[in-house]
Amino acid sequence: MSNIKIPVRAETPTVLVVDDEVLVRIVIAEYLRDCGYRVLEAGSANDAIAVLGSKLKVDIVFADLELPGPSSGLELARWIRRRLPDVRVIVTSGISSSAELAGELCEAGPPIAKPYESDAVVQRIRSLTAN
Repeated sequence: MSNIKIPVRAETPTVLVVDDEVLVRIVIAEYLRDCGYRVLEAGSANDAIAVLGSKLKVDIVFADLELPGPSSGLELARWIRRRLPDVRVIVTSGISSSAELAGELCEAGPPIAKPYESDAVVQRIRSLTAN
């Protein structure tokens, strides 16, 4: 992952990072914090839904498509589209076949392939918040 920190604009969005791989989640969450974002973390789709159902404001969800458990990252993205249409979704995947399924759910473009560069995630977030 890149060591270059990209500064964030004044109105900082809150990003919910959802990944069951703890080290992957910690690294990207810390990078986003270093860039000035407010960051929340979840290790599963169910944990993410609990955060999204709370009073915490979330602007963007960055989620792995291959989450273990009863709900996948794809199901999480579908849940967000149905219930929280103002929350933007960015997905990541190490499996190329997931890209086709996720394309319709993400206004930010295709999934970011794993392994990804941290600055690519920030660029995608910036493109969603540029309006």
